[in-house]
Amino acid sequence: MLLLALDTATPAVTVALHDGTDVVAASSQVDARRHGELLLPAVDRVLAEAGTRLDAVTGIVVGIGPGPYTGLRVGLMTADTFGLALGVPVHGLCTLDGLAYAAGAEGTVEGPFVVATDARRKEVYWARYADARTRTTDPAVDRPAEIADTVAGLPAVGAGAVLYPDTFPDARGPEHVSAAALAALAAERLAAGAELEAPRPLYLRRPDAQVPKNYKVVTPK
Repeated sequence: MLLLALDTATPAVTVALHDGTDVVAASSQVDARRHGELLLPAVDRVLAEAGTRLDAVTGIVVGIGPGPYTGLRVGLMTADTFGLALGVPVHGLCTLDGLAYAAGAEGTVEGPFVVATDARRKEVYWARYADARTRTTDPAVDRPAEIADTVAGLPAVGAGAVLYPDTFPDARGPEHVSAAALAALAAERLAAGAELEAPRPLYLRRPDAQVPKNYKVVTPK
């Protein structure tokens, strides 16, 4: 097994290789406006560090969000393209699950907790977890004040928690997802015979860009 994992659902552009036992190489850069520019060089860098070629990869793992439309589709389209070119399966994983898994691996959480990422528009993408491997609610997007009672008393992981301390007073790391955590979680689930999610985006809302409703149509005479 050699899994290539990538995620662009958050400001982090993150890539990793996992051999089924350990992370072989990884790269992460935080830049919310350069997903398309940074992703492929990161893949090249990780492959070079591992001393391998893209055609050695046996599977692709991609974070499916939730996340903003523009950034999220960069990772998903790249994963689909790699899968088609190499003839290997493409597995989806919820980005929030990757953050939860990383928090558990780093020892920042133990019991129930919340993962919250920045959804912009003064909202967060979030979900509750029983532990680092077990999500208990579907991913959702809400204003922090609207979920304050629901998450009260729970530690929170992710950049969304850091942004809104009134709702998430016990914010902990990591702030951004890592492809290393996604790859390790995928490898664990695949080894157990679990079926991973389809590589389809969790947008949860319409894109920021909208077609004007009352634009003037110009036709040639």
